[in-house]
Amino acid sequence: MKTLFELKQDMTTVGKQIQKTKDEISQKAADTSVTVEELNQLNKTAAELQQRFDIIKNQHDQMEAEQKASLSKGNFTEATDPKQKIIDAKAELIRATMANRPVNSDVLQVLGDNSTTKGNKFLPSTLTNDIIAEPLVKNQLREKETVTQITNLVIPRISFTIDDDDFIQDGEAAKEIELKGDSVNFGRFQTKVKAGITDTVLMGTNTNLVQTVENNLRAGLAAKERKVSFATSPKSGEEHMSFYDKTEVNIKEVEGNDLYEAITNALADLHEDFRENATIYMRFSDYVTIIRTLANGSATLYNAQPEQVLGKPVIFTDAATTPVVGDFSYAHLNYDIADVLYEQYKDYDNGINYFMVTAWFDHQIKLASAFRLATIKKA
Repeated sequence: MKTLFELKQDMTTVGKQIQKTKDEISQKAADTSVTVEELNQLNKTAAELQQRFDIIKNQHDQMEAEQKASLSKGNFTEATDPKQKIIDAKAELIRATMANRPVNSDVLQVLGDNSTTKGNKFLPSTLTNDIIAEPLVKNQLREKETVTQITNLVIPRISFTIDDDDFIQDGEAAKEIELKGDSVNFGRFQTKVKAGITDTVLMGTNTNLVQTVENNLRAGLAAKERKVSFATSPKSGEEHMSFYDKTEVNIKEVEGNDLYEAITNALADLHEDFRENATIYMRFSDYVTIIRTLANGSATLYNAQPEQVLGKPVIFTDAATTPVVGDFSYAHLNYDIADVLYEQYKDYDNGINYFMVTAWFDHQIKLASAFRLATIKKA
């Protein structure tokens, strides 16, 4: 059975053929060289096309009425499989939002909405988790740092203590804890992510609609996370999120005559507690430069794993304009998922409709002492 969208396409196609035939009849009716038989055949063709159009329209109108009736009763899905039911519920929430109509309570229930919104549109927990916890476009920091979804999160700066005031052997870390305090308080910093939706996608299958919207939202969040974490000029209020910040975070720079020496010097400069679990975040182009220099015409190094060359696991991201070396378990990303909002947004300049999510997050570098920036000595 064809979908509602496919029937609309059929109506458009046949409608254009009808108009084309009618135009041809009008043109040839005034042409005395055209026979009456030709005109009769064109009229017959037009009548047959109109009959086809009416049949398709009746099917379309009946299906549309059935869907509206089903939605009014709260029957947004006929699926029995729980996974498909969630997909159908997500699709209905998106379509209702884009059409500026209320979302059925049965839909919200399937998606885990247990809030009393008092007029606000809070994104249900199932959709929130799928967007935040499973990004499509990678924020490479998620491979090593901690990611949580906890409201009003407060954590200790160091995850363990022992009954000895001098148990922290790294002097820099001890001074930092004394200066900044024993705990880290996560704030709420707003970000808006918009997923563009064309009419074709909106009227297509539930699965395709949900995948498109979720993938676009995930990509947007991942890009935002990466941007604030490696910002060379952070926005006001977001300075503490960036490894490159010189006002609040102020990670120590370790120099070398070239990037290879700078990275190995930075690793050596870390306290052993941090060096043990250290990872290197850097641009792939910088790594290629290192290999080209070290190889000196030999192809052997090009086949070696980056960890074999630099001594610690390497993760590539173009956002790391200066290599960051350290124990990334001391970096923490947290989302406040209790108040994630969703709404429809219209860009009148380009005519595109968006499903927009407003989320609150924070990125904290718990211990700057656990990291080093690898820089080249200035000539």
